[in-house]
Amino acid sequence: ISSSPKAGRNVKKGTIITLSIIGAIVLFFGIITVTTYNGLVDAEEAVNKSDSNITVVLKRRADLIPNFVETVKGYSDYEQSTYTAVVEARSKVYDAVNKTNPTMEEQLTASAQLDSAIDVWVNAITEAYPELKASEQYRALQDELAGTENRIAVARRDYNDAVSEYNKSIRKFPKNIFASMFGFEEMKYFEADESVNQVPQVSFD
Repeated sequence: ISSSPKAGRNVKKGTIITLSIIGAIVLFFGIITVTTYNGLVDAEEAVNKSDSNITVVLKRRADLIPNFVETVKGYSDYEQSTYTAVVEARSKVYDAVNKTNPTMEEQLTASAQLDSAIDVWVNAITEAYPELKASEQYRALQDELAGTENRIAVARRDYNDAVSEYNKSIRKFPKNIFASMFGFEEMKYFEADESVNQVPQVSFD
């Protein structure tokens, strides 16, 4: 017994409706996937950009050291022992920021060591040669160093804000599902280690 033309049309119509529904569902999830993935990429790139900004200001601070040396070396041997510590710490900063993929921990550790070395060195110089504080060039460099420190603080805050937004994105449902699928991993904050921020005790006899 052959089926009626009407029954055939009904089957065909039902198939079209089913395929349309499936197509709409696939399209919906495709749009959701693309939109979510692009949002995660944007959040990750915001972190990377903030990371690069920190690298730039760390390099700038390290670049100021030779100018500082030129300013103070006329007063004496400019405390050679403490200056050696500055040179070594500055070298570590360059090593950290010039790597192909420097980690935030490496940059932070090198930066903190340079901070400590500079503090000891500058304190030793100004204690031995108080008249240096009257030097216009010295004051200008001190202001520039202070300005650089402020820029580092701002860059660090911006980086941590970007990391916070990114980490929240990959943890919230349903983005956490897509983050796991596409390999987006949690990033670490730029947090100071108290041990590297302690200024070493130096005796000047």
